[in-house]
Amino acid sequence: MSDQLQSLHDEVVKCRACPRLVAWREETGQRRRAAFATSEYWARPLPGWGDRNARLVVVGLAPAAHGGNRTGRMFTGDRSGDFLFAALHRTGFATQPESRHAADGLALVDCWITAAVRCAPPQNRPSPAERDRCAVYLERELAVLKATVVVALGGFAWDALLRVLGPVRPKPAFGHGTQTQIGGRHLLGSYHPSQQNTFTGRLTPAMLDDVFARARSLVDAAEI
Repeated sequence: MSDQLQSLHDEVVKCRACPRLVAWREETGQRRRAAFATSEYWARPLPGWGDRNARLVVVGLAPAAHGGNRTGRMFTGDRSGDFLFAALHRTGFATQPESRHAADGLALVDCWITAAVRCAPPQNRPSPAERDRCAVYLERELAVLKATVVVALGGFAWDALLRVLGPVRPKPAFGHGTQTQIGGRHLLGSYHPSQQNTFTGRLTPAMLDDVFARARSLVDAAEI
C-alpha cells in the first residue's frame, strides 16, 4: 500500500493537466499576500495525506490559494483548516487542534485527508472538466486506502465522490448530516468549513463534531 500511495503522490505533484489551474496556482505563489510575503509557496498540486491505515477519508473541494497551495498540505495554514482540525482533534482523529505548516507535528489518527481537485482554483471554483480530470486520483486513492467511511465537505466533494464511487440511482441529495451507503462505504455529508459557512453560523463546531462523532461510531462498528 505504501508503494501505491507513494506512486500516486509522485504523479499528483507533477500534474499539469489543467492549464487554467496551473497558471493560477503558480501566479498565486508569486503574487503572495502581504502576511506571507517571505513564505516559499508550494504552488503545485497537493496529494492526500494522513494515516495510511485510515478507516476514515475526509474529502474537501480543493486547496486554498494561500493555505494548502502555500504550505503544501491540504487544509494546512488557513481558517478552514483551523475549524476542521479542531473538530478532528475533539473526536480523536488528529493529535493537535490546529495546523500552521506541514512540519508542525500534527498527525492524523485513523484518518486521511484529500480533495476532489488537487490545485487551488480561481474563486475556489473548479470547472466540471477540471474535476473530471482529477477524478482518477481520487478513485485510485480510495481504492488503495480501503476506508469504510468517507466524509464529503461540501456539495462539490459529495458530487465528485458519487461519480467516483457510483453510479447511484436515484442520486442521494447533499445536505449537512446526510448519510448513505455506496460502494461498500458509508458516505457522510457536511457543510464545508469555509469562512463563508463558519462566520455566518451555517456550520458550527457542534454540527461538525456531530458528523465526525458519527464517523467515529461507524468506523468502530465496522471492527466489531
